[in-house]
Amino acid sequence: MNAALIIIFSVLLFCMYLGIRAKKGKDMNLEQWTVGGRGFGTIFVFLLMAGEIYTTFTFLGGSGWAYGKGGPAFYIIAYGCLAYIISYWLLPAVWTYSKEHKLMSQSDFFIKKYDSPLLGIIVSLVGIAALIPYLVLQLKGLGLIVSETSYGQITPAAAIWIGAVSTTVYVMVSGIHGSAWISVVKDILILVVALFLGLYLPFHYYGGFQDMFQQLDAAKPGFLTLPESGQSVSWFSSTVLLTALGFYMWPHTFAASYSAENPKVFRKNAMIMPLYQLVLLFVLFVGFAAILQVPGLKGADADLSLLRLSLQTFDPWIVGVIGAAGLLTALVPGSMILMAASTLFAKNVYQALAPNTSEQHVTTLAKYTVPVIALISVYFTFKGGNTIVTLLLMGYSLVTQLFPALLFSLPKHRFVTKQGAFAGIITGVGAVAYITLTETTIGTLLPFLPQMMKDLNVGIIALLLNVTVMMAVSMWTRKTKAGSAGHASYNKKAI
Repeated sequence: MNAALIIIFSVLLFCMYLGIRAKKGKDMNLEQWTVGGRGFGTIFVFLLMAGEIYTTFTFLGGSGWAYGKGGPAFYIIAYGCLAYIISYWLLPAVWTYSKEHKLMSQSDFFIKKYDSPLLGIIVSLVGIAALIPYLVLQLKGLGLIVSETSYGQITPAAAIWIGAVSTTVYVMVSGIHGSAWISVVKDILILVVALFLGLYLPFHYYGGFQDMFQQLDAAKPGFLTLPESGQSVSWFSSTVLLTALGFYMWPHTFAASYSAENPKVFRKNAMIMPLYQLVLLFVLFVGFAAILQVPGLKGADADLSLLRLSLQTFDPWIVGVIGAAGLLTALVPGSMILMAASTLFAKNVYQALAPNTSEQHVTTLAKYTVPVIALISVYFTFKGGNTIVTLLLMGYSLVTQLFPALLFSLPKHRFVTKQGAFAGIITGVGAVAYITLTETTIGTLLPFLPQMMKDLNVGIIALLLNVTVMMAVSMWTRKTKAGSAGHASYNKKAI
């Protein structure tokens, strides 16, 4: 057993201890298990949300996009900053309403706002459909990280099983409390590793950032800028907007907002989080540094650029620290995904269909649904193939379709009806499914448009259809309801 493997397993065991010990002194009812009794302060909420946002996709995918895509990779930094600005106004409103009505899941919010258990079921199913491929992504990333940084002594399959079992155990025992404590370790490690790699590698191989970018531009002219077509300026802008709107629509991120002790927590975090987003810049620097030092990585192998460059640069003990940080970028968001998906199924699908189910039974069902969802995700990690890749691409677009219904539910005098919200979400989700499965683009749909319009993120079509149908159905149902009320009033007068 090499030094890297010893460090990776030591960090895993320590985090398992923290995750299980987090239950101490707490009665793990559904509110404690899911939202921590709504008692988390600024630091814990910050760490939880950072733990969910900075995942294996960020760790491997950020550097991989810089390595394979160049300039377009900077959208990863931009959309998070825009999302945090939105959160300054959005999350306090969500928290205040959820606190007043004791809500525990994303679907609870929609059910209460629109007085529609059926809408809650639809929101839950959309969330679960998006969460499973997202969890698959974490498991695949975990397998790659542990296998590479252990110098092949642990196979990707073994790493996936170890990660899935570990996460399942501490989620069932401690719920969100375990995730919060492990987020502390994860954030410290990822901050140290990202800053170290992002600073050391460009200076070690190129002499500095300016020299690195000059050499890259000489070797690959135009690679560091946005292309004139494809992932152009209009693609960049529309993708940043769409992903920012969907940022807090992931069920596990949305539900984490319930755990704060007061709404001021979110305003403080909205000021701090954009600074934390700078950590991603150093991850991108690693990908850029790897282009000339680890050439020839094609397609999905570009995601290995950070690990391959680290392996050829550092001693095993440093590689072990890097591997441990990568491991935690899978465990923390993975645990939140498992918890959110299990709660959605138990509370907003099962209990909605069987309303006489007690809260204690719902809590038990949610906990025992965790290993079931973990096993389903492990199965798709090994067997999913292209189907899972397709679902993964759909994930962000799917949850973004919930944003219009959320936004229009916030005013005191709500115009959008439950029928309108339902129809809008169904239309948007259907459009996303069709667009993704047929690989449709705006260019293929409307070839006569100028290039700038063709390059827009096709998810805009789904979102526009969503809002249009939502408004049209809401107007129609309001008019119908007003007509029925007027008719009833006339009949009473006649009588």
